[in-house]
Amino acid sequence: MLVLSTCRNASRLALRSLHMRSLNATRTFSTGLAMKQIDVVNITFVRANGDKIKTSGKVGDSLLDVVVNNNVDLDGFGACEGTLTCSTCHLIFKTNDFEKLPDKPGDEELDMLDLAYELTDTSRLGCQITLSKDMEGLEVHVPSTINDARAA
Repeated sequence: MLVLSTCRNASRLALRSLHMRSLNATRTFSTGLAMKQIDVVNITFVRANGDKIKTSGKVGDSLLDVVVNNNVDLDGFGACEGTLTCSTCHLIFKTNDFEKLPDKPGDEELDMLDLAYELTDTSRLGCQITLSKDMEGLEVHVPSTINDARAA
């Protein structure tokens, strides 16, 4: 009886070991779809003094999101957190990049830009620019001073 019990226990251990190996194999190898890759866009912010800050953001993020998510050191940038009540995320684009932007500024953005310092024909608010894959390598200039329209 002792021999028979020992044989049963050994069989159970062997089956359990085999079962555990098959579970591990199932966990290791997946037949499911690969995880969706997140598209990333590289952006360069150029300060008024010429210093360049290279960073990146996800497609669908705004330029304000890029600054906040990457802790980019731009004093006062995005004070209103993208609610279009200030002009602190004012950025200046190169002419060819500005012309490629998919959306034109709306009335609210234009009103805020009117209050921005160093306004140019290619100025936009960073909170209103949504990244797309074709913006890879975008370089935007940050004015030397900001004007928080909420303080007026």
